Amino acid sequence: MRNLLPGAISLLLAPPLLLAGVLLRLPHDLFFPAQLEASAQAPERMFAAYSCFLLGTVLLWPGILLLARRVGGGFGRWGGILVVCGLFARTFHAGIDHLAFQLVRVLGVEGATEVIADSYGAYHVMRVFTVPVLSGWVVLAIGAWRSRALGRAGAVALGSMTAMPVGVLKGTEWLSVLAAVGLCVALVPFGVRVLRERPWPAAPVVVRWSAIGVATVAAMYFLGQAG
Repeated sequence: MRNLLPGAISLLLAPPLLLAGVLLRLPHDLFFPAQLEASAQAPERMFAAYSCFLLGTVLLWPGILLLARRVGGGFGRWGGILVVCGLFARTFHAGIDHLAFQLVRVLGVEGATEVIADSYGAYHVMRVFTVPVLSGWVVLAIGAWRSRALGRAGAVALGSMTAMPVGVLKGTEWLSVLAAVGLCVALVPFGVRVLRERPWPAAPVVVRWSAIGVATVAAMYFLGQAG
């Protein structure tokens, strides 16, 4: 149970966080000038939107590894690798997003838009992961269907994540919502199923490890603020 718990928690938490981030970006246009304008108009909402999406991206990898292990074979191995590489790329994009919003705060919308427009096409090594961002979900979804780790509907829903827009300062369109909902449909029930596979430890053990987890997260937060 202990080995499965991180992956199961990831499957339950990460997809809803991604969906929340996608929905909070509504109703602004997909492309970066509108995202910068939205940051100036509603900074708290946009901070929450991009933070939820980033947290969902970072927290997703244990669940993906768990699913890939269940799929097994070449589809599980390569699907898992490609998806995780895609998560790395999205995390890199999130760092650029954060800097762009700070430019809005410092330079204003016009100054930030000019800087981003002039540097948008700058080369970076993470571009090599653009294909994994898109293709990894399809490879893993095919493997999940072939291995019966997910049913047909769940596999199709997982594969819909390939429709999530890729790149810096991307807002929300209907394909974004479809992709995020599909991820929830595919992975949240799978996470529940994983939790039901083995008996839970005794209540005192659950309470003790929950307290340790909360204390660890709190310590990481405060140490991060101090740094």
